Amino acid sequence: MEPIQGYIGYELIQAFRAHHLRAEKELGLLGLRPSQELILLQLWEQEGLSQSLLAERMKVEQSTMSVMLRRMEKAGFIERRQDLQDARISRIYLTQKGRELESRIRAIWEELEHQTLAGLTMAEQVLLRRLLQQVRTNLL
Repeated sequence: MEPIQGYIGYELIQAFRAHHLRAEKELGLLGLRPSQELILLQLWEQEGLSQSLLAERMKVEQSTMSVMLRRMEKAGFIERRQDLQDARISRIYLTQKGRELESRIRAIWEELEHQTLAGLTMAEQVLLRRLLQQVRTNLL
């Protein structure tokens, strides 16, 4: 039997952890946890999304999204407003504090991308992206 370190899954997890730890460190300086910036990225593109749509787009459970939004609301990055047509729906909007993070978060992601791809040729980067997309498709 092959040692666990020989499996591709092991390498994927190790790469994810390294990326996650780096993101956690940088985002923590802004008062964010990893994945919260992904919510902000969605809202920078389109404000007023419902909690359920955000959960669907990020492929997380409603309860997970609820916890993430509660933390972000408490930190002052977002606010929830009831839908004018349907009071059962909360819509999520950025606060000024949330809007002000966009350039800093995009810079963090640019730097993470640079570090992640360091030493890879353009052809290798394209191949890596295609292979990772295929792996994700295989697992869904």
